[in-house]
Amino acid sequence: MGQTITEKILAHHAGVREVEPGQIINVRVDIALGNDITAPIAIEEFKKTESQSVFDREKVVLVLDHFVPNKDIRSANQAKLIQEFAKEQDLVHYYGVGEMGIEHILLPEKGIVLPGDLVIGADSHTCTYGALGAFSTGVGSTDLAATMISGETWLRVPETIKFVYKGELKKWVDSKDLILYTIGDIGVDGALYKAMEFTGDVIKRLSMAGRLTMANMAIEAGAKSGIVIPDSITEDYVKDRAKREYKFYSSDKDATYFDTKEYNVSMIEPQVAFPHLPENVRGISEVGDVYIDQVVIGSCTNGKLEDLRVAAQILRGKRVAQYTRLIVIPATQWIYKQCIKEGLLDIFIDAKAAVSTPTCGPCLGGHMGVLAKGERAVATTNRNFVGRMGDPESEVYLTNPAIAAASAVLGRIGSPEEL
Repeated sequence: MGQTITEKILAHHAGVREVEPGQIINVRVDIALGNDITAPIAIEEFKKTESQSVFDREKVVLVLDHFVPNKDIRSANQAKLIQEFAKEQDLVHYYGVGEMGIEHILLPEKGIVLPGDLVIGADSHTCTYGALGAFSTGVGSTDLAATMISGETWLRVPETIKFVYKGELKKWVDSKDLILYTIGDIGVDGALYKAMEFTGDVIKRLSMAGRLTMANMAIEAGAKSGIVIPDSITEDYVKDRAKREYKFYSSDKDATYFDTKEYNVSMIEPQVAFPHLPENVRGISEVGDVYIDQVVIGSCTNGKLEDLRVAAQILRGKRVAQYTRLIVIPATQWIYKQCIKEGLLDIFIDAKAAVSTPTCGPCLGGHMGVLAKGERAVATTNRNFVGRMGDPESEVYLTNPAIAAASAVLGRIGSPEEL
């Protein structure tokens, strides 16, 4: 019987010929990731054991990206604890202020995660790396501690749902709309503990940036992971970044799927996820007059160079509406620098946007754009839960970068066609 790409990667890392859904397996891990919120707990648990060193100093990755540059004394202490541990363990991949970026964009950019890898991270959006053809999933901090010691973890093999996207994308529709539309269709628990395999002609034409966006939000459908079968676009992205060998896996034609969903993307318009769940989506034509106080363009979902180019295209020669704040956050230092080279920062600043150093910041209500009571924000982030970006009585509307940029100029949720 055939195997899915997810089953093949898991079987390889479990050291067996094949696995089947529901099976409990022990797997070796290629990358174990922690950030400034989750790593401190893992480090504390690590130190309670008799272990003197991590299993591999090249495979434990620590990134300070949520509350940095440090927003208060507590976050400063968190960052200090991680830095001291990284120094003590002589970790190859420690990224602090000035070098770091948002972890889920930084690791692919630096070639740390590669096709065929098995990655665990103490952050739910670790599923992002499935865009490269890796199996990646989020775990708790204590699980991360155990993996830092042993280099292994246990998993239950997930069933796979295949999502097939056909047709031609409309103008201003991108991968963010595809994943929002999908979550709107199946719900936030529609892929609970499943692997979401994204395929079809539309996916094959998507850039790596677009694939990263889709895999990033698999967790918002309750999925264990999201994955794209690697191809020539993957090869072009990783070949000059990789410092070690990697392997392309694919799904067999006779692989067994839990379900298959097909979408004609020609019917999809730009999507807006209303509060307070990513499944609460409406097409842009159904939004009505929703006036806003803030727009955030960034995050591990849409802070990539491609996203910022789209936003700059909309904002060029325009100004943000009075009494509306626009915050732009490049996901990594390289992206920030490239924005400078391409003149994108000039466009953002001339439009009266605030441009931040790389950080998760406002996405989780951390800093750099926390909302007050009653305020509304349009964001290219991945979650719009109650209180996600600040006060419990604030609201977050999720969109793609083009809609976000246009909304900043209009002062309400709207389309570039209205400008």
